[in-house]
Amino acid sequence: MASGGDLSLTILGFLNERPMHGYELKARLAALTGHLRPVSDGALYPAISRLESKGLVERHEEAGAAAARRQVLTLTGKGREELLRRLRDPSELDVSDQTRFFALLTFLSALPDPADRSRVLRRRLAFLEAPASFFYEGGRPVRIKDEPDPYRRGMLEIARASSRAEKEWLRQRIEELPEP
Repeated sequence: MASGGDLSLTILGFLNERPMHGYELKARLAALTGHLRPVSDGALYPAISRLESKGLVERHEEAGAAAARRQVLTLTGKGREELLRRLRDPSELDVSDQTRFFALLTFLSALPDPADRSRVLRRRLAFLEAPASFFYEGGRPVRIKDEPDPYRRGMLEIARASSRAEKEWLRQRIEELPEP
């Protein structure tokens, strides 16, 4: 995870599923983000400490598989409330940034009210439907056919295809959920 915001969200989200020790949590984060965004101990453990200091996560000791004891992390009631608040009312960056939105999407099922899930998906869809581009000229997005550089044109084509697929998926999910 790139930033503290989506890292803390994923920690809260995974601990909402079940208590786990730091190594297991790190493995779950790595499985979610893959090799593209590895989570270092230098990012993970300070993030856990910040969540602990806010009363969102608790740590207790349990017997390990071998003789060593291990620290197990548990989400507190306050931590669950914070997770649900962040899922229900994500920041603009959580909606507009693809990596942060995917972190949000990973745990969206934790929201008990389907109308809240629909509202979040509708916000993402509205963002994707707004005119945008990687490149602008004269204050307007560059059209694919007007981009002379084949690599930039490729980037625009890939982004358009990805956006089209995501919008289609969002519309299908929204259709299945109740109106907010």
